[in-house]
Amino acid sequence: MIPLRIGSIEFSPALIIFDKDGTLIDFNFMWASWVVELAQRLERASNLSLAAQLYEAMGYDAARHTVIAGSPLAAHSMADLYVLTGKVVHASGVSAEETVRVLNEAWFVPDPVTMARPLADLPKLFSNLRARGILIGVATSDDRNSTIETLHALKIFEMVSALVSADDGLPNKPAPAMLLRVCDELNVSPAHSIMVGDGVADMQAARTAGIGLRVGVLSGVSSRAMLEGTADVIVDSVAALL
Repeated sequence: MIPLRIGSIEFSPALIIFDKDGTLIDFNFMWASWVVELAQRLERASNLSLAAQLYEAMGYDAARHTVIAGSPLAAHSMADLYVLTGKVVHASGVSAEETVRVLNEAWFVPDPVTMARPLADLPKLFSNLRARGILIGVATSDDRNSTIETLHALKIFEMVSALVSADDGLPNKPAPAMLLRVCDELNVSPAHSIMVGDGVADMQAARTAGIGLRVGVLSGVSSRAMLEGTADVIVDSVAALL
């Protein structure tokens, strides 16, 4: 295995597992815009003022137009966010039956093509890694179909050897199950793998899974202070791997 220098560390991985949102693509561009539009749709469907309650429940800072690190919006699956949205509507005094109608009218998923803004030249990055004989995996809190659409739009799908997503029936990060599944599928020891992610949950999952090197990126929802202590090395973005 050819050594790869990341920041001040050299490591020879057989596999690199990437988180998606905030790591490969701009998190706030997709999800901050999504929650704002969802709030608008909910208010139209219910004829109630729900934005503030939704933002608080989801973990969205409207003043800064950013998603709060560690919040449901930053880490939970679409299925969990759907349930959470229903709770917000119902808590505003809407009946259970009416809540279902409002959700059916307002709910939508972000467009995985138009809303996926890459944080680096991902085709070049992935091509370089594959040329070194390094396998690539993706472990994301997003759903499988939208993730596949995103990877195709980014022109990197064919270079991803394993994908684990939130609707695959495994415990989400910070549990280690997603990362271990990728390693198992590709027959690579976790100790010979790197995890790259923007969230503390990514780093915690990697540590529990026994991943050899944990790389935190500052391109997502977490600050350097949040990642210190859980990441082995912190870089501005995945562009550092180039």
